Amino acid sequence: MGYELRRDNPATDADTSKVLGTQRRVILLTWQILAFILGLFLIAAVITILALLRRDSCCSSPSYDYPESLISSMDGDDLPSNLPLTQVNTTFSDSPTNISGLPINNLRFVTRNEWGAQPPTEPLGKLKHPVPYVIISHTATEFCDTQSTCTFRVRFAQVFHMESRNCSDIAYNFLIGGDAYAYIGRGWDHVGAHAYGYNSRSIGISFIGTYNTVAPSDHQMNALQQLIEIGVKSGKIAADYKLLGHRQVSKTPSPGDALYNIITTWPHWSPTL
Repeated sequence: MGYELRRDNPATDADTSKVLGTQRRVILLTWQILAFILGLFLIAAVITILALLRRDSCCSSPSYDYPESLISSMDGDDLPSNLPLTQVNTTFSDSPTNISGLPINNLRFVTRNEWGAQPPTEPLGKLKHPVPYVIISHTATEFCDTQSTCTFRVRFAQVFHMESRNCSDIAYNFLIGGDAYAYIGRGWDHVGAHAYGYNSRSIGISFIGTYNTVAPSDHQMNALQQLIEIGVKSGKIAADYKLLGHRQVSKTPSPGDALYNIITTWPHWSPTL
């Protein structure tokens, strides 16, 4: 009986190569899908972290303007806990004048209801009083010198912080306008979002305008002094508080050279944190 040498079937070899090639492609595709999913998770994590950081310090200056019709149409809501305490007398002082020789018994508060505030999008954290820091900033926007103009600027700041910076509310505790009125932001009792790492330990007060070369008026500085004094006398600010410029706790030129040079001459200003 004769035997023939067995030869591999060329068709079978081709099928095997095809199967192996398909398996490699499936494995490669699987790794590509896993890498894509991992990338999505990493991107989501980065976005979440950045959002949280911006919410803690969301008072960066806006780069564009909102139509006045949009801002002026917003509904306001007054939060009682954001208003100055009714038992707080705005005339606390041992002297009838401040360091500029101006009277200190005429500070005017503009409530959230008066400037047309939107309600916070979520409950705000509570401050633990008295806070050890007062942090001064500027809004880095245009100036205002009347209540109507300053009201517009404060509304604009709130809209910018909430819609562009994902804040729950306007970032500052108070704002001081060119009219020397104190505009109530988050008020005495709620944690602000103006200085990352210091929000829960400070009252953030922002001057409406840009004070790089232009200094605030004596009346504005008088309003700041009165506001801080009210905070101290009402137990909201520590008697030995440290006065800081925004630039001392964040990488920013705020509150502007002109304003910063003034507060560095005040007794409570501190070169160290």
